[in-house]
Amino acid sequence: MSAMAELTAGRLLTSWQLDVPALLLVVVLGGLYGWGVLRVRAKGEPWSPARTAAFTVLGLGALVVATMSALAVYDHVLFWPAAVQNILLDLVAPLGLALGDPLRLAVQALPERAAARLRRTMTGRVLRLLTFPLVSTGLVLATELTVYFTPYFGTALRVGWLHELMYLHLLAAGCLFVVPVLTREETLPAWCTHPVRAGLVFLDGVIDAIPGVVVMTHGTLIAGAWYLHHHPSWSPDVRQDQQIGGGAMLSIAELVALPFLLMILFQWARAERVQTAALDRHLDQQQAAAAVAVSTPSTASTASALSTPSTPSAQPAASAERVRPWWETEKNEVAARIRRQHGEHGEQ
Repeated sequence: MSAMAELTAGRLLTSWQLDVPALLLVVVLGGLYGWGVLRVRAKGEPWSPARTAAFTVLGLGALVVATMSALAVYDHVLFWPAAVQNILLDLVAPLGLALGDPLRLAVQALPERAAARLRRTMTGRVLRLLTFPLVSTGLVLATELTVYFTPYFGTALRVGWLHELMYLHLLAAGCLFVVPVLTREETLPAWCTHPVRAGLVFLDGVIDAIPGVVVMTHGTLIAGAWYLHHHPSWSPDVRQDQQIGGGAMLSIAELVALPFLLMILFQWARAERVQTAALDRHLDQQQAAAAVAVSTPSTASTASALSTPSTPSAQPAASAERVRPWWETEKNEVAARIRRQHGEHGEQ
């Protein structure tokens, strides 16, 4: 490995190697997503091309770059390519996959029974615990610290299957936080509204900076025995290499945090517009129905009112029915979200 050619800007772009397990994962994920898009469109339902592009280009693309580009070619002789690999896997790739909204696509594409089972799984206790915002943020931080400050990383450099498992571990840990926050409200507590999620994403951005800072300033070399033995003559000093890697981790983490926060703010604004439009529409419908009832009472109802005295109990019931909130009677996404929020507040 020490005889490897010097890593130049040209080789950084042109050096590639095949990683069969990673390629299989990319093919499976891409194939399932493509099948889902075709199924949804066959039903006559739209699916945003932007979501598909985010899933394939940013999500699967980051996975390919992390595992098969020059980063993978040189990760056994330089620390900084390995550090960039890992941050791509637990931050960038999960963000791209989440922007593709694969879970919603699966629910829409699967047959009703399979979709119902998937919903039950996504709202089950285990996943709700793992995707609870503070838990999933802690898992991402714990994963990164475990990789760098235990024998995990040094062993993975020597053992091929463990290296592949580390890739999958980083990707899964990142997805547990990013995917629910961006796409699946059902797996989050009712109090985790868009403002709360924006705060959590900001906090996550601060926490994601910790591993980079620690790696950059840590006095002990990470996997030092391996890199001291394998570093090529043209490479920087091993300690400087580690500092470059920590700086790259910190920079990428902060760069990813900004678009992540902007996406949450965009979703928040869109949800507010949808909810306001729904409220206005239902209020207009109720006012129109009330105006018609007052101006054109039916003859049968008038005669019935004259012949049958109203009982005290009937009037409050009718009045209560007239003032029931629209979200208790309507069946749509906005009404379901408001019912969940009111139900959660009622339990508290």
